[in-house]
Amino acid sequence: MRSTVEEMQAAESAARAYRPQADELVPSLLHGKLLAPAPDADALASARLYLEQQLRAAEALPCDLPEDAHALAGWMERRAADVGQAYAAYLQQRQAGAPRRFFSGKAHALNFLRRVAPTKLVDGAWLYSALERWRDPLFRPLILTYLEELGDGDPAMNHVSLYRSLLAAHGGEPALPLSEPHYVQGALQLALAYHGGQYEAEMFGFNLGYEQLPLHLLITAYELNELGIDPYYFTLHITIDNAASGHARKAADAVAQAATQAADPQQFMQGVRRGYLLNDLGLSTMDVINSFDLEQEVVSVMQDKAQFGRMMHSDYCRIGGKTVNQWLEQPDGMARFLEELTKARWIIRAAPAEESRFWRLIDAPGGQMFGVFDDYEKQTIREWIEKGWSDAKRQPSYRALARGRQVEPMAPQGGPRAVIGSTQQLDALVEQMSPGRHHFVPGLEASRRFSALYRTACVA
Repeated sequence: MRSTVEEMQAAESAARAYRPQADELVPSLLHGKLLAPAPDADALASARLYLEQQLRAAEALPCDLPEDAHALAGWMERRAADVGQAYAAYLQQRQAGAPRRFFSGKAHALNFLRRVAPTKLVDGAWLYSALERWRDPLFRPLILTYLEELGDGDPAMNHVSLYRSLLAAHGGEPALPLSEPHYVQGALQLALAYHGGQYEAEMFGFNLGYEQLPLHLLITAYELNELGIDPYYFTLHITIDNAASGHARKAADAVAQAATQAADPQQFMQGVRRGYLLNDLGLSTMDVINSFDLEQEVVSVMQDKAQFGRMMHSDYCRIGGKTVNQWLEQPDGMARFLEELTKARWIIRAAPAEESRFWRLIDAPGGQMFGVFDDYEKQTIREWIEKGWSDAKRQPSYRALARGRQVEPMAPQGGPRAVIGSTQQLDALVEQMSPGRHHFVPGLEASRRFSALYRTACVA
């Protein structure tokens, strides 16, 4: 393990020696490059520099970790108890009639799911480099956690596959324009995926922070279910990350064991703290939730369509003295266009969406704009039209809907495979288990084989 000042200085010197092009450290670009099946040397060099940059930024943040690694178990248990009490208080408030705390409606929830996708679609990535240390028992808790993030090769349990399925159930992977801060956490986790071997203490620390159960996860799952959205991706993390025996406990125990074996335990814990603080960079869950505004989102949806729909409409219809093409030539005027559609009764606010001529054009089969708006965009428009309508039917929860239908469990892709070989094959399987590969068929097969071999081998 990295344990000397000289090695730290060498790593920093190597990072400073590389001078990237101006756009190489843009999080969204780095995120895309590192999600390639096998990132090239330039992408890896940029990732190293980006990781150093983010670690320096994290050092300025306050840290609540105890300095003594053996105090982590108590710290974790107190955190878990505080979260449990806060969630119990939330449930009492809801039962007393309080509104949802996070999501104003289904469109808000779907907006959230799309905007956190750059992070969720690399779930577990920060532990990828631990696979190369499968011979070292200190890395066993991290490797087992990574395998569980990959569902041990079962696509029905692979976390990335689960999230992709969740997005697909509501219109596919994100088409929303996302700002660079949305990509910070995903890019950071991918950078750790390929450089965790040089930043081992930081990898242990990041894992410790990420695997603690936060209050927002519990509330998110509860409110998604209320809104008829499958919460399983989130409830799975609630159970698998538990502080008793789950990922949270494994993460704390792993740090304590590794610190004990480090040549300089104090220096190791400094690295752990730096890695732990990386969790606080970029947009938080609450930042994403609180950024949603239904009125602004409808305008954004219309602006996005305007750039593709201009010159696609006939000129026989005029709204507010302009043709539709004239309105669409000025995307910045979409708020005014919506006002004119409302004045002309093409949109009837605070009433069922079906009463609005505009809605029927975009939603009804055979409508002249059927297929122009995806499921998320239509949900946003529907909620905007119906806002203030007091007779709207209560949305049945996802679990209530599921009780009315039988859901077949997803079978592993490619069917069952016999697990053959020995531990000598583990090294050969690692490449297929990278963040950009593990959720595809060859990666799932490699994960199944690696998991079976590793779990039964005497490598602990």
